[in-house]
This record gives sequence, structure tokens and C-alpha cells, in this order.
Amino acid sequence: MSTVNLNLPDVQIREIRINSITGFLGNADDLVKLSADGLKDHNRKFTQCIGCSTARAGCMVSMVTDAAVISHGPVGCSSCLHDFNMTYRVNASLRNKTNRRRRIFSTNLQEKDTVYGGNAKLEATIREVYERVKPAAIFVLTTCAVGIVGDDIQSVCDKAQEELGIPIVGVACEGFRSKVWTTGFDAAYHGMARKLIKKADKHRDDMINVINFWGSDAFADWFAPFGAKPNYLTPFNTVEELSRAGEACATVQACSTLGTYLGAVLEQDFGVPELASAPPYGIAQTDRWFRALGKLLGKEDIAEKVIAEKKEKYLPQIEEIRKKLQGKSAYVAAGAAHGHALLDIIGELGLKAVGASVFHHDATFDSGRDENDQLKQRVGDYGDVPHFNVCNKQEFELVNALIKVHPDVMLARHGGMTLWGAKLGIPSLLVGDEHAGMGYEGLVKYGKMIVETIENDEFVKNFQKHALNPYTKWWLTQQTDYFQYK
Repeated sequence: MSTVNLNLPDVQIREIRINSITGFLGNADDLVKLSADGLKDHNRKFTQCIGCSTARAGCMVSMVTDAAVISHGPVGCSSCLHDFNMTYRVNASLRNKTNRRRRIFSTNLQEKDTVYGGNAKLEATIREVYERVKPAAIFVLTTCAVGIVGDDIQSVCDKAQEELGIPIVGVACEGFRSKVWTTGFDAAYHGMARKLIKKADKHRDDMINVINFWGSDAFADWFAPFGAKPNYLTPFNTVEELSRAGEACATVQACSTLGTYLGAVLEQDFGVPELASAPPYGIAQTDRWFRALGKLLGKEDIAEKVIAEKKEKYLPQIEEIRKKLQGKSAYVAAGAAHGHALLDIIGELGLKAVGASVFHHDATFDSGRDENDQLKQRVGDYGDVPHFNVCNKQEFELVNALIKVHPDVMLARHGGMTLWGAKLGIPSLLVGDEHAGMGYEGLVKYGKMIVETIENDEFVKNFQKHALNPYTKWWLTQQTDYFQYK
């Protein structure tokens, strides 16, 4: 049964759609088996912090270069969106894109608007934004205040679209809608698929969609032997470029957590097949990824040639890195699929995985394919991962776990997580480019960074002597999942 439905004005949340959870502690292998047999979330008696779906939706829509974004709610709710202005300016250079200031606005709802409703204010804001910047499209993001009041933003957006003649995309992403913050990605993609992406009469064999964040341009080199170029979704696209996603011959993922919904939508509603493979992290999975791509494109011989050439060039370098990391241990803290990807990397480089903190867990994927399950692939390729904690950015659980396992290195992708490793004297590596560890060459790049991080530990050792730990000795001796309902 399909989990995607573009006829709905708002996307279904992940808890309902694919049985996603935010609480679990055990072994990775147990989690994989429970995901297949029936998975129950462990709610918390105490929550320290949580991610917001509005920010995740804003992460995607604010990167559409010629669009504008309206945060419909109190002005404070738009503060997280302005972070993406700097993110865009810094990362656009990785794709040789022109830096453009993001156009982000707020309806600035006041107390009286929560009493009488904010529809009139939203209508006026849409018109003013259009007159000010003449965008190719406008995205309207909901916030918790709007969800509580019950503003009908979809009707307002549809009416404004008829009046102004450009797509006005309503994105239902208020924070309390879902405990799984990545539902915000789904909400953004749902709106894009409903109002921006067009169905194509024929598909181009020279264009492959890549659902990603804003990493470096790794895929151009990989697609070139197959006679294709990447169409990155959505960072740095124009509205017109985004509308052509339905013309591609295939869709691949940089992160299965990010793109599970859009990949399934493009296949089901636009006839663009999604690659039946998790992203290429680690040698085993990179082999599978290239072979799956070759099979999908009908170019298996080219895939085998690419694999052979890449291995001849990079395997000796990978082996040298393994020797340097022999006997070392690592802990991973990241979003779900990228956390699994980092576990692939350390498994391939010979590091012992002593635990992980991932922000949520998807029991299945919208494609319904087992091949997209990167955690299952990891357990099969490199073995089980103990002390596998699913926690939606609960830093008190991360600190509890790190003190118990005290690895030789901590790997993370999100800012703020490596601080805790450093406070405990653990060399910690933060890499924001999700493409950095992909493929055979990515193992070399990431491996060198891990070696350098471990060898240059003087700062964290000194930092540990002066850092303050806000958590009590009582908490640090409890089980990591002490506050989770079993």
C-alpha cells in the first residue's frame, strides 16, 4: 500500500505513515528486527530539547533561489529560517552557484491575530512580498500558533495563486504536528510536488535527480560515465529547474531520511524510478549503489568498469588508513540515515562502533523497498552496533552514553553535538558536507580527517580539565534510557 498521497492538502506525519519513532535503546540488530516485526515508540517522562519541523521545511524551501518564504506566525518563529541565509551563501560556492540573499518574511502575528485569525494578515503579506521582490513562487510555512488557531492557509494560498499568477505553496509544518522533525522535509516536498513539479511527456536519459542538502558536487563525476548529469533537489534550484524534476530518468538519495517521501512521489506520480539502493557509504554499499544505477539505466557494463577503476585507485589508500585506525573505537551522533552512513564508514575503516545516538528511526521507507534500509545493510556488512540510542536531540542522553563508552573519537554532523565529546576529552569530528564520505574516494577523505582528529587531541584534553559538566553524578550513573517509557 502506498504511503504517499498528493491529493491530501497536508502530508501525513511520519509516525502514522512509516511508523517512525524517537525513543529506543538496545542493539542495532534488535532495532532492525523490531522494525520488520512491529516497532513501538518509547515516549519520555522528561524531554530536554527537540527539533522543529518548521526549520526542516525552511531548510529546503529557502534554498530555491528565486522563491520567497513567508513564516506564518509570530516573528520569533522565523528566526531559525535566517540561519539558512548564511548556509546558502557559504555552500553555494561548493556548486559554483552565485550567492544570493534569501528572501524570508514573517506575517508577525500578534495576540489579536490569535483571537480573530490570521488569514487576512497572510493575504496582505503574500501581496506585499510579491510586490517587493517579484518571486517566481512563494512558500508559506505554518507555525504552532497558526496550527492552534486553525487558519486555513491552503485556501488563502490557492486564492492568492489565482490572483498573482505564480505558485503559492502552503506547507503545513507546525512544530507540534509531529515529534519526528524530518516530517518537515516531507511537508516541503509535498507542497513542491503538488504545485511546482510538472509531469513530463518523456524522460531524459541525461538527467538524474539527486535529493540532497547542500553538499559538494560529488555526483557529477559519478554520473558522467553514464552520460548523465545531476539535478540537485532542492538547494540552489530555480523554480523552473525544480519544475523539471519529472523529466529525469531516475532519482537517487544522498540521505534516505531526507528524501524517502519525494523519491516515492516522483516514482508514483511522475514516473521517475527511484534507485533501489541506500546511499553509497562504505565499499560494500558503494558497490551495490553503482550496480543498481547501472541496472536501472541499462548500463551494467559501465557500472562494473567504474567500480573496477575506482577500487584500483582508492583501495590501497583505504588500506593504509585502516592500519592507522586499527584498535580504535568510535561513537556516532547524527540524524537517522546519515548516522547509519557514518556507521558504514567506521565499519569499513576498521573502527569499532561502541554506540550511536540517532535523532529518530524510520521503521520502513515510503518506497517500501528493503534496499533503502541502510541500518540493515550496515549490520549485515560490518556487524552489530551496541548501545544504539534513538533520541530526538536529547543531549543529556548523549552525555550519559559517552561517559559509559568513552570512545577514541566521536563523529557528528550537527552542530552542538561535538561540544559534549570535547568536554569529556574525546576527539570529535563535525563534518557538515553529507557527500564528503560517499563512495570510495569519500572513505579516503573521511578516513584522513578521522586520523587527524585522533592524532591532534591536545586541545580536547586541555579543554576537559576546565570544562563544566551540568549533569549530576546521579544522572551519569543511570541507564541512558532511564526516562523512556518501555
